[in-house]
Amino acid sequence: MGIDYIEVNFTCRPFNADEMDILAAFLCEFGYESFVTTDSGMKAYINKDVYQSHDIATALQCYAFSAKISWDVSEIKGDNWNASWEQDSFKPIVIGEQCVVHATYHSDYPKCKYDIIIDPKMSFGSGHHETTSMMLEALLEADLNGKNVIDMGAGTGILSIIASKLGAQKVVGVEIDSGAWQNAVDNASLNNALVTMILGDANSLPSDADCDYFLANINRNIIINDIEKYSKTLSEGAKLFISGFYETDLPILCDKLAEYNLQLEKHTVRNEWTMAVFCLK
Repeated sequence: MGIDYIEVNFTCRPFNADEMDILAAFLCEFGYESFVTTDSGMKAYINKDVYQSHDIATALQCYAFSAKISWDVSEIKGDNWNASWEQDSFKPIVIGEQCVVHATYHSDYPKCKYDIIIDPKMSFGSGHHETTSMMLEALLEADLNGKNVIDMGAGTGILSIIASKLGAQKVVGVEIDSGAWQNAVDNASLNNALVTMILGDANSLPSDADCDYFLANINRNIIINDIEKYSKTLSEGAKLFISGFYETDLPILCDKLAEYNLQLEKHTVRNEWTMAVFCLK
């Protein structure tokens, strides 16, 4: 039997997609794992064992929302929730006109140079969120041929998979959640991607990684807390690709990463979400 989940259905009047994104970012801090946009707001999902009702009110107090936000809560049994979530939220998507992301059950999707199969199982990273799509676009523009890559907080494994398809010599994904880790392992297998998936946190990073590209689509606080561990895996001239934060967070991250000789090269902003590339000097 699968893990039981709590579904929180938020109604936003008037509907404001940006404010729903902001609320989702705050809910992530309380353990919410995935979000589905609806016509009137969004649905948020969290492991039943982690759910605390007062966390919703706390999240709503973190920002001066202009919209009126209400919500109702329901429980979804582990053997039912994933099929429902996939049907409602995951559609094929094309990234950078080069890469199509789809599930095994999709039949109508465009052909692209890179074809990625993702069965999300509620893990983060189907390519639809701005942070994931910006990371994918940046990787499609990079030269990964023969390079060593680490994907921190791998989620579905989508970034690890595209790195492998782009010719990376060695790809290591690290994921702390056991369900997401298994999902990433399964997705790598679906794509015949040569990826090693590690179950653990930043303490599980290989000390001899000699990493050329380090990917972290997580959030600002985790990046700041773990950057010292990330930096120990980097080879000379390595690139750090990070996302999962807002543009207003970028100066804070630049100051922190500068302590480890990581300098900002470029960044991309989409609906306030930001993806940045740093280089080890």
